[in-house]
Amino acid sequence: MFKLKLHWQILIAIGAAFIVGYILRVMNENGVAAADDTIAFMSFLGKMFMNGLKMIIVPLILASIICGMASMGTGEGIGRLGFKTISYYLLSSFLAIMVGLIFVNSIAPGQTPDGEAAGYLLNLSPAEDVEKELQKVEGKGGGDIAKIFLRMVPPNIVAAAAQGQMLGLICFGLLFGFFMLRIESEYRDVMVKFWQGVFDTMMGMTMFIMKFAPLGVFGLITVTVAEAGFAGGANILKFFLTVLGALAFHAFVTMPLLLYFVARVNPINQYKAMAPALLTAFSTASSSGTLPITMRCMETSAGVSNRTTSFVLPMGATINMDGTALYECVAAMFIAQAYGLELGLVTQFTIVLFALLTSVGVAGIPSASLVAIVVILGAIGLPAEGIGLLLITDRILDMLRTAVNVFSDSCCTTIVASSEGEKELFKEYRETSSN
Repeated sequence: MFKLKLHWQILIAIGAAFIVGYILRVMNENGVAAADDTIAFMSFLGKMFMNGLKMIIVPLILASIICGMASMGTGEGIGRLGFKTISYYLLSSFLAIMVGLIFVNSIAPGQTPDGEAAGYLLNLSPAEDVEKELQKVEGKGGGDIAKIFLRMVPPNIVAAAAQGQMLGLICFGLLFGFFMLRIESEYRDVMVKFWQGVFDTMMGMTMFIMKFAPLGVFGLITVTVAEAGFAGGANILKFFLTVLGALAFHAFVTMPLLLYFVARVNPINQYKAMAPALLTAFSTASSSGTLPITMRCMETSAGVSNRTTSFVLPMGATINMDGTALYECVAAMFIAQAYGLELGLVTQFTIVLFALLTSVGVAGIPSASLVAIVVILGAIGLPAEGIGLLLITDRILDMLRTAVNVFSDSCCTTIVASSEGEKELFKEYRETSSN
């Protein structure tokens, strides 16, 4: 019997959600009582799906990293893989920021066609909305970004896991896996089998939860459209298109070039393998929440070994934020243009540096991107109230940049796997095209 592939099911769910969400919004505006109940039910579907994904993140990350360390065996292998992974993440984030910088300087979304500062933009968001967002980041600064690295060594690993501090969990998993291999073989073999069993069990749970992905995605997108609608973005459409164009360039030009010339693989196959994960990332706006699907796609569809995915992907979901870094750079430049501030090369380099550093630890901070942008604005002498410009389109751009974050993680996995001599990459697609 014909069975529709998961990514097509999710894509259909997204399309249907936009239609149903718009209808519910119209009903709500006309005072139809049934609209609120329907939106509440859609919210329930979305939250159930997200809770299912979040439920498995901690044991999956811990088991995958420990198993990955066990499969590497030697300190030399761990160091080599770690160096390649971190080098790629720094390079890809830097390239993303430079793409954003080029786009925002070329298009100048914060200026009028005459080249004047579009100061009228500063009144777009209601004052109470700006005040509400500023309260979330009140008192934050560069020191808060530096403190994020203290979470690498949490005083209580159980509390860190409960609070979703993935950086501490990853460091604990790396240390645990490293020293697990150095105990007596009698105990080591038992531990390795135990954690491999935990990992296999968590992947089985992931596949079960993903069967409900279309329903969850439908609920999440429907609520977003019903509550936010499509209006409100006309006044800053130029900014929205600048970010969209920069994200698209990074995802469809920069990343494919790295895949083709460094990993020597067909980028089209990467998109095919990652389709379910990218659609889930777009729907949930959560890199960590999408991690189980990303791992499944890279292992089952792309053919990357568990040894590589279990090390590279959890780290990427925590520290590799290409889309976020790009967005921070464009947003800061856009606000500066709207205020009429002329930025020289040194100031723009400051923005690039801060965007690169904050994107590493930004996921562990409440109001993530807002905190980073406030830090950048403070570094170039602009008031934090400028974030009011970003509120109108933030939700949809958050979904888009999360998808770029996840795709970059997957590209790193493919590149590292290729450099490690893995021969089974995209075997399924190669065999299909040859027939």
